[in-house]
Amino acid sequence: MYYFIQSKKTLYMFSLSAILFFLILSKSTLFAQESEEDKTLAPFFYVQCEDTLINQLPLKATSAKVSISGIIADVTITQTYINEGFKTLEAVYIFPASTKAAIYAMKMKIGDREIMAEIKEKNIARQEYEEAKEEGRTASLLEQQRPNVFQMNVANIIPGDTIEIEMKYTETIVPTAGVYEFVYPTVVGPRYISPSNSDEDDEWAAASANQHAGGNSSFPFQIDININGGMAVFDLECPSHDSSVSTTISSNSAIISMYDATGAEANRDFIVRYRLANDDISTGLLMYKGENENFFLAMIQPPKLPNSNYIPPREYVFIMDVSGSMTGFPIEISKTLLKNLIGNLNSIDKFNVVLFANSSKVLSDTSINANLTNINKAIDLIDNQSGGGGTELLTALNTALNLQGTENYSRSFIIATDGYVVVEKEAFDLIRENLDNANFFSFGIGTGVNRYIIEGMAHVGMGESFVILNEEEAPEIADKFRNYIQNPVLTNIEVDFSDFELYDVEPVTIPDVFAERPILIFGKYKGTPSGTIQVRGLSGNRNFYQEIDISNYTPMSSNSALQYLWARHKIQILSDYVNIEYATDSTLIKKITQLGLDYSLITQYTSFIAADSIIRNEVNPNEGYNSKIVVNNAAAGGIAEEWAVVGVDMHYNSSGNFSIIQAAYPNPFTKSSTIQIYIEQHECEFEKSIQIYNCFGQMVDIIDISDLKEGQHNVIIDFENKKYNTGIYYIRLNIANTPVSSFKILYMKE
Repeated sequence: MYYFIQSKKTLYMFSLSAILFFLILSKSTLFAQESEEDKTLAPFFYVQCEDTLINQLPLKATSAKVSISGIIADVTITQTYINEGFKTLEAVYIFPASTKAAIYAMKMKIGDREIMAEIKEKNIARQEYEEAKEEGRTASLLEQQRPNVFQMNVANIIPGDTIEIEMKYTETIVPTAGVYEFVYPTVVGPRYISPSNSDEDDEWAAASANQHAGGNSSFPFQIDININGGMAVFDLECPSHDSSVSTTISSNSAIISMYDATGAEANRDFIVRYRLANDDISTGLLMYKGENENFFLAMIQPPKLPNSNYIPPREYVFIMDVSGSMTGFPIEISKTLLKNLIGNLNSIDKFNVVLFANSSKVLSDTSINANLTNINKAIDLIDNQSGGGGTELLTALNTALNLQGTENYSRSFIIATDGYVVVEKEAFDLIRENLDNANFFSFGIGTGVNRYIIEGMAHVGMGESFVILNEEEAPEIADKFRNYIQNPVLTNIEVDFSDFELYDVEPVTIPDVFAERPILIFGKYKGTPSGTIQVRGLSGNRNFYQEIDISNYTPMSSNSALQYLWARHKIQILSDYVNIEYATDSTLIKKITQLGLDYSLITQYTSFIAADSIIRNEVNPNEGYNSKIVVNNAAAGGIAEEWAVVGVDMHYNSSGNFSIIQAAYPNPFTKSSTIQIYIEQHECEFEKSIQIYNCFGQMVDIIDISDLKEGQHNVIIDFENKKYNTGIYYIRLNIANTPVSSFKILYMKE
């Protein structure tokens, strides 16, 4: 190990360059993460600061039961682990899910003891977990770290314990080109990862980065999938395990099963694809009768391969942000999108443009024909704008809605912005209440898109959001967006539920059906379902009418996921309002919390807690525990002191001293890291050293820095060519044989 000590002055230019480099690197990494596909990944345990040769928590078995009701999957995962090590563990169970997933139940079984988790307010659940952990009781806590990342801590796993985790979640399945695809992520064994010195929310990312496919598994794997389409199921396939599954198909349902005793088939995602569309527009119904409430889902599916006869005349209104932040490639992408979409329209189709920054400007009082001359007029209008001032979305939306629409045309508003606009609560209300007047599609463009706004508009508009972060990905995403919005197949939709007594129905207004977007109408009903549901609209140049006879459909217990579909949607909409209100509206937060408690759903304000009543780790719940290590400091006279590893900030400064470790960069590191320290004037003459400990409290090296004077200094530690394992190390600053500051670093061995 080599060390290089340099003064602040000689490193000033290097430090400035390094800071700029890491800012650029961090921003690039952020963009890469934001552009990742929104999907559910495999859940797994990892044990923090752990030597896999000493403590192990291997996966022994996994199974999944899946019930798919039309477009929503109800999944029960069961995984069995055994503590084959010699220490009592606190393990962390990570579940990276899609933003369309909702966890609604958890059960923990240790040995013969089975503990059902309860949903509670987040701070109460956390407090109960910490109390159980300190008392030596086995406990588990399941929290939402982000909208798409869930984390469960399990405390006091005794050596020899067999622990079984059962988790239930629902997930909405969004079709692509009319094909519904359910993916059960392959199960991944435990991860022995030492978290970096970054936010706790990011710890899961380091662990999940090690997931792999195609490797050999040694545990039994079983999966059973039951599909109830609510309408005819077509083109069912399992491309990932086609030769290994057994399949049973009837008119509106299908069953797919696989059992693999060796685990050889568990090395890749289990994928099922199906269609709910045939050659014409289809309708269907699902119902669930609960103890206190009843739920329904009505679906309008587009045809499998819509031709021009299905597509009514189209009218597109581009609502484009031309403020200063959109200068450069965002504006250019907006113009390209307009050209490509309008260029593929028919001669009878129409379009218009509304530009907004500090005010709104309109291309024409009425929509104009989609021809080359008018497209060039629109481009000239955009080019002649100079951005600046405030950008208010509500004004632009009102301007667009006040434009006279063309009768019997499918009317769509395309909102192109980087999201850095003033978005009032009324703007989301306006979209929700006018889906029967226009379809609303959000398109985010820019290197720093405000996803809260883009995704919020998509949620209230009952659609998907599209975001372009850089020029390289622009053509592909713009093409997907164009395909998503260019083929309406049913407009002017009216739905009459007659004697079917409904309430709390979503959406509050009904948008058009597109070839890439079916329409879902869901909510609650009272009494015994009866009567008919009548669906009317305009498809191409013909009137459309279908009638659903409710007596042909029976409420089924397998459709229980419908209640979570409704509750999750309500929570999502309320969360979007919280985001634009910047969490200042306590009423909204209370509503989200109550929905989580009422429907047993994890939210940002509710968590699951399961705690055993029996004390199982009586001597010392922290003895030999991952959550603490004991450092025996020979340099400090053999005085033992405890340093917290999990959930406690390692960066501290002892009372009465001012010298401090300020930073470490890069952190994590693969070869060397620069430790930035500050020495106070009155401590210059004392002996000073930097001590390096591994996660077990063993000192691996000591650096004499007694020559350092007052000021900021950088000490470079070099781990290259050393036999140090990947993991957490602790840097401690000692002055006059007294520890005054410490810092946690993460070494990632190449």
